[in-house]
Amino acid sequence: MKTATIRSLRVGPELRRSVESVLREGESLLGFVEQAIRQIIAHRQAEQEFIARGLMARDEAGQTGGYTEVSVVLNRLQGMLDQARSGQSPA
Repeated sequence: MKTATIRSLRVGPELRRSVESVLREGESLLGFVEQAIRQIIAHRQAEQEFIARGLMARDEAGQTGGYTEVSVVLNRLQGMLDQARSGQSPA
């Protein structure tokens, strides 16, 4: 696949200095920006997948009537938290 150019980004001198101050040894400004873009894309894809799974679960629960009462979920979570705090393994 051919490479493409992302349009230049103009930033103020303060932001540029801030970015340059956190560059690692041998890291370029371009490499830093490319890595940041990749991380944002991965984060947003994971976020979209999470939302899609939630919507599918909601739809399935609506079709099957398989809802769990909030109090039941909260009690289970509280039990897990209590076990974790006490150092016990989950049942």
